[in-house]
Formats: sequence, structure tokens, C-alpha cells
Amino acid sequence: QVQLVESGGGLVQPGGSLRLSCVASGSPLRINTMGWFRQAPGKQRELVALQNSGESAYYADSVKGRFTISRDTAKSTVYLQMNSLKPEDTAVYYCSVGTIYSTVYWGQGTQVTVSS
Repeated sequence: QVQLVESGGGLVQPGGSLRLSCVASGSPLRINTMGWFRQAPGKQRELVALQNSGESAYYADSVKGRFTISRDTAKSTVYLQMNSLKPEDTAVYYCSVGTIYSTVYWGQGTQVTVSS
């Protein structure tokens, strides 16, 4: 079993920045992919960024050039640096971890609100 704890959400003005963090714990950790999804009100959950164990990263077109995913394998932590935030980035952001056994775990979500 893997537990995920997210932090770093909040209210920010357009053009501002936030950094989300997600720490994975549990035993044994056999993490393959770590990523972030988001869900805005009335919309489906969508992939924002994903990084595999080889550290190749995928980004949704809407966030390319503004968001950066990174991971600290030793700390079982994944980060999402979000710059140049826009109102349309407002959503609940969920951390997701995929194991080598193809099991996917989700965090509880953290609210990001971009508004003036």
C-alpha cells in the first residue's frame, strides 16, 4: 500500500507561481511513474505532467513551457513547479503514483485557485 500526501496549493494571482509537492510512503515502494492530474469544476480529470523512472517527462499542451515536473527518488517525492499561472489553471490537483505492478495510487488533492 502506498500513501500520498500533497501540499503547496493555494490562492495566487494570474502570472504568479506555486510549487506542489507530493510525498509517497508505504512499504514496499516500487514506484515507476509519478505525476500530476487536475480536475476543474464540471470537467473531467486530466493529465498535467508525468515522469517515469527514467525521468522522461510528458506535459499537457496547455502547460508546456510553464510547468515543470521533477522528482527526488531518494525522498519518494514529486514536485510540480507552476509558473505564469492562468485562471484556467484553477483546479484540484492530484498526485498520482504508478508502481511496477501497474497499480495506481492517488493523493487526496490540493486546491489551486488563480484569481485576482
